[in-house]
Amino acid sequence: MNHLVQEAGLGEQIQCDSAGTSGYHVGSPPDRRMVATAQHRNLVIQGQARRFRPQDFEQFDLILAMDRDNYQNILALDPQGRYLERVRMLCDFCTHSPQQEVPDPYYGGPEGFNRVIDLLLDACTGLLQHLVHHRYVIKT
Repeated sequence: MNHLVQEAGLGEQIQCDSAGTSGYHVGSPPDRRMVATAQHRNLVIQGQARRFRPQDFEQFDLILAMDRDNYQNILALDPQGRYLERVRMLCDFCTHSPQQEVPDPYYGGPEGFNRVIDLLLDACTGLLQHLVHHRYVIKT
């Protein structure tokens, strides 16, 4: 998403972050296999893993889950449902793929990482179109 945002010249208007709902990899860099797969497409993946925090509901206008388990884990941090409208499934924004969840690429070999990047590019392209179309950002 960060790559698409920068390509669209919207880096000053859109802030993206990534967080998991479990603490398995907190502080770790991105998976080296995903980094290598992304580099073959001239995409840069960087950062370090962190866990989703309840204050993220206040900091971000939209919270996107990769799969149903993460979706439920996020909603569990908002027992009153105050932020329910902010939480969506990332694949809701796909324009080509019928996938409803982003699969875990870790057990699918190199092709699993390629499939996930294809899916993420589809979903993130649709998300960016959605944000611009619904005037969440002002295209200049």
